[in-house]
Amino acid sequence: MRPIRLLLLTVLIGLFAFDTHAQVPFGKPRTATPGDIQLGIRRLNVLGSVLYIAAHPDDENTLFLTYLHNERNLRTAYLSLTRGDGGQNLIGAEQGEYVGVIRTQELLAARRVDGPDQLFSRAYDFGFSKSTDEAVKVWGRDQVLSDIVYLIRKFQPDVIVTRFPPDSRAGHGHHSASGYLAEEAFKLANDPKAYPEQLKLVKPWQARRLFWNAFIPGQFMSNNRPSETGTVIGVETGLYNPLLGKSYGELAAESRSQHKSQGFGVAANRGNKIDYLLLKEGDKPQADLIDGIDMSWNRIPNTERIQEQVYKLSSQFNPAQPAASVPALVALYQEISQLDTSQVYVRTKLAEIETLIQQCLGLVFEALPADFEATPGGKIDVRLNAINRLNFPVKLVKIRLPQSGRDTTMNLLMKPNEQISFAIPAKLPASLRYTQPYWLEKPQQKGLFTVTDQQLIGLPEAPVQLTAEFTIELEGKSFTYTRPWLYKYTDPVEGELFRSFEIRPDVTVNLTERVYAFTDNVAKTVDVVVKANRAGVKGTVSLELPQGWRATPSSEAFAMTEKLQEQRVTFTLTPLNSNAATGKLKAVATVDGARFMNGIRTISYPHIPPQTLFPAAEATVERLNVTVKAKNIGYIAGAGDEVPAALRQMGCTVTLLDEVELGKDLSRFDAIVVGIRAYNTEDRLRYSQEKLLDYVKKGGTMVVQYVTPGNAVLQSGLKVDQIGPFPFAVGRDRVTEEDATITLLNPSQFLLNKPNKITEEDFKGWVQERGLYFAQDYGQAYESLFSMNDTGEAPKLGSLIYTAYGKGHFIYTGIAFFRQLPNGVPGAYRLFANLISASATTK
Repeated sequence: MRPIRLLLLTVLIGLFAFDTHAQVPFGKPRTATPGDIQLGIRRLNVLGSVLYIAAHPDDENTLFLTYLHNERNLRTAYLSLTRGDGGQNLIGAEQGEYVGVIRTQELLAARRVDGPDQLFSRAYDFGFSKSTDEAVKVWGRDQVLSDIVYLIRKFQPDVIVTRFPPDSRAGHGHHSASGYLAEEAFKLANDPKAYPEQLKLVKPWQARRLFWNAFIPGQFMSNNRPSETGTVIGVETGLYNPLLGKSYGELAAESRSQHKSQGFGVAANRGNKIDYLLLKEGDKPQADLIDGIDMSWNRIPNTERIQEQVYKLSSQFNPAQPAASVPALVALYQEISQLDTSQVYVRTKLAEIETLIQQCLGLVFEALPADFEATPGGKIDVRLNAINRLNFPVKLVKIRLPQSGRDTTMNLLMKPNEQISFAIPAKLPASLRYTQPYWLEKPQQKGLFTVTDQQLIGLPEAPVQLTAEFTIELEGKSFTYTRPWLYKYTDPVEGELFRSFEIRPDVTVNLTERVYAFTDNVAKTVDVVVKANRAGVKGTVSLELPQGWRATPSSEAFAMTEKLQEQRVTFTLTPLNSNAATGKLKAVATVDGARFMNGIRTISYPHIPPQTLFPAAEATVERLNVTVKAKNIGYIAGAGDEVPAALRQMGCTVTLLDEVELGKDLSRFDAIVVGIRAYNTEDRLRYSQEKLLDYVKKGGTMVVQYVTPGNAVLQSGLKVDQIGPFPFAVGRDRVTEEDATITLLNPSQFLLNKPNKITEEDFKGWVQERGLYFAQDYGQAYESLFSMNDTGEAPKLGSLIYTAYGKGHFIYTGIAFFRQLPNGVPGAYRLFANLISASATTK
């Protein structure tokens, strides 16, 4: 019988199949249990698939996904149209695309728990949207629709499920747009005239049914829509799986709790739970979502023998002796490999069997570079480890580093539980890309990431660039296992951990500030941190400036002998006059004639793998017409923002108020600013509230940025019963149009005139939104300063409310200063300067 060569099949699987579990593992790679193996064997006899579609990370019904994958053994994937870039971040200061990077990894962590694959479109989460029309207009209807069609054609689902309806009942324009676009894609995916350029890679595909998975069955009947009175199916999803030792509610809670940046940790649900599905498109089922759809090998001709082999394999599996199933798995693999490998289920089942063989033998293959990073064209030693942990005859016949052109042919018997290890020096190709999220490599449009490679669309991460191939022989057959390069290290607390191997530029240059704001002509220092990512780097660093600015010196030399060494270079930046142009300041390092203009930023949290990005080394530089009377500011940090840095740019001294600082005399501060969501997240405010209000009463200024009212889902209320000196509530009003018209309700109000005159001009050039979580139900003690609204809505008055209290001033604002100030919006600086200067301007 001829040997089975898996290398070509591995490439094909990488091109056509989705496999979250084949991606780089994080932390401690999970070892398969006998229950996992037995479930994997059962899955071999199921040839059905479900694609679940919603808008954001956290929108997915983790219980339903867990049930589909682990109980029904269906090939399942969650397609999140966005990566959650526009949402809030409860664990740090990251915003925008950096939040999207975090939430991408949180979704992958969730899928490692519940099992399905994870997919994305190119849509950018530009913030809260109030209508389907707005969402699809900003994203680009045809572009995002083409992504969904492509992924349907590629994944080939039998059933598609949406989380939201295509209308206002969804509560968010992105939500309703995901339902609308899914319905359109369901109709178009089988039409060869729709997006015909995709047919070079995929074929038209028609799913049998499209369902809407509502939160509650009553939601189907809202608005008395005739189309919503069709077939409703109830599915019991709260079952217990004895092979996993957990209910699907318990697994779903673990999965849901991976969304830590949103504070979505939830308690496990044990017991009955019904999920409801409303048929939206396709043929009518009787009582189950896959009624009448053949999910067996019968959907592929001449597979009767395969079905018999799988049934026998499943019935004879012995958890105490998993290796005894390997001969049957090899025979099954050989049988399936005779089929047409262009069929998605043939490729999928071959990959599943390959994994099962590895799990049954306890095979471990590792490619461990000596360091976690290198530069294109560099050299690094790679240790290659292989071990067969059970007494089953396996030969290691070849190890290959395909990208480095290194391979070793051998014929070594892998003795039970005895590790084979080789250290190989590897030369890295000079053509390697820097390791960072592929969707951030090119400048994005407002609503869409720029991804020009069609085969990347849908992937949560780019394919690993550096791999090792281990070819083994067992039962007379050859198998090739491909493993990514992973850096392994030991943490003194966590023990053995892994992180992805990174390709970095020779040198990176980081500016220490995002914005350099000048309120006068006094020079400021600009620090550039130069980092060497290889040994022996030397060159010069300089600044490229907009018109009207001067930097001294014009350039500065640097030299670093050691890898990862850093050197700080300082420039003096001066506006030449009051008309110096606003623009981008760029740092440039020149090494051997090559210019490097990327910074380096690593996002690191305990629950996700470190994520390294190489953003452009640039900052906004502007000459602001801003006067600030407050100089000494106390800041109570909340869920994380960059407002303190902006205050320092205005010339303020900022003290972060922790428990110790809050215990000291507060009268030394001209103003105290409370960060976003601090009253949701900081317990210390419960005990400091009386002291803070007393500070106001005695003449201080207190500015509270937005809080969320909390709800049963988020389980996040306020830490105090009353934020201000007089009662008010916080609602969910928001204005999402960043260019929405602003009306000054009392233009003579001192906060709009001192020390800066605020006009309509100050509300130009804002980003993403005007504000969120506005005040409501406030009495006559408070004065509202602004009226604003999105198109077609009634005016909203609670974006900023003010009251005098004793000798001092209290302000609550939902205006999105946390977005505007880090982006250098001049009017936001002027208005915020007035707020913190309230006490100084009324003395």
